[in-house]
Amino acid sequence: MNTRIEELLEKYWNTESTLAEEAELRDLLSKVEGYETEKEWFLSLQDLAMEEPVGLKIPGKGKSRSFSWLGWAVSILILIGSYSGWQAYERQQQQEAYREVVAALSLIQDKFSEGQSQMQKMNELKYLNTTNSLFENQKK
Repeated sequence: MNTRIEELLEKYWNTESTLAEEAELRDLLSKVEGYETEKEWFLSLQDLAMEEPVGLKIPGKGKSRSFSWLGWAVSILILIGSYSGWQAYERQQQQEAYREVVAALSLIQDKFSEGQSQMQKMNELKYLNTTNSLFENQKK
């Protein structure tokens, strides 16, 4: 019996014992002489297990807080964030479109100026024929 107690104590202190072996150890210790330290240990554990906790609040009992409004608040925040993000995107798109229109108008103005300078050269050429016609009129 002592060897069985020693074997069970060894398993218990190495945290290798099962609940059935611990119950057997308590039973053997209650029947045998000696092992006073171990008997005190197991008796104190038994006493501790028998005590009912006083003033201990168990979670889930009593008042429970309802956070159903939290879902609504998060939904509203998501909507506000989405709307402000959409507004920023639209503003950026408008600025980009404005820059493109300004660039197109600048290109048109440059091409128009080039066209006018080409027309200026054509205007200078129109006087070439008039001098020839003047000389032809004098010959007659």
